[in-house]
Order: sequence, then structure tokens, then C-alpha cells
Amino acid sequence: QVQLVESGGGLVQAGGSLRLSCAASGRTFSSYAMGWFRQAPGKEREFVAAISWSGGSTYYADSVKGRFTISRDNAKNTVYLQMNSLKPEDTAVYYCAAGPIYSGIYYYTASGYNYWGQGTQVTVSS
Repeated sequence: QVQLVESGGGLVQAGGSLRLSCAASGRTFSSYAMGWFRQAPGKEREFVAAISWSGGSTYYADSVKGRFTISRDNAKNTVYLQMNSLKPEDTAVYYCAAGPIYSGIYYYTASGYNYWGQGTQVTVSS
């Protein structure tokens, strides 16, 4: 069992930066891939970024590539999402997720993840 708690959301102006954190409980954190998804009002939840269990591979949605960076610290049971050059269209609730994923395609889909956090709001003003 893994419990996930996100933090670091808030209100920022366009062009600004935020760093989201996701703290995980449970001894199996280091064996799980971690992902970030987001959901804007009236829209479906969408993939943002993911990182393999070792941290050796990362995956990004085209919309955030070059602006967002995912990383993890297995010693601290924490995964991060550094978000730079934020745009109003990045406004959403951001969710952290964990899952036993070991092949590429499943990193991108919500169904690959077994555990989800409660979400943290990110609002980017223009």
C-alpha cells in the first residue's frame, strides 16, 4: 500500500515557476514508477510526466516538454515536478500517481497507476 500527498501548488503569474512535491509512504516506493497527471475544469485527466522506478527514464507530454522536469529521491520517498515558463493553460489540479510500470506505453496512461494523491491546485494567471 502506498499513500501519496502532493504539495507545492499555488497561484503564479505566466512565465513563473513552481515545484510540486509528492511524498509517499510505504517501503515499496522505490519499486514503483511515478507519474504526474492534471485535470482542468471541464476536461479529462491528462498525462503530464512520469519517471521510472530507478529514475533512469523520464517521459513527458508534448505540451510540457522543455518546460517541466520530473525527478525523484528514493531515499526521501519523494517525487518532484519542477514547472518553469508556466502558461495559463497549465492551470489544473495536479495529481501524483504510483504504479508497477516497467514498459513504456503504460507510463502515459492513468490505468497503469494503482495509487493516487488527492491533488494540488495550480493556477497560472495571464
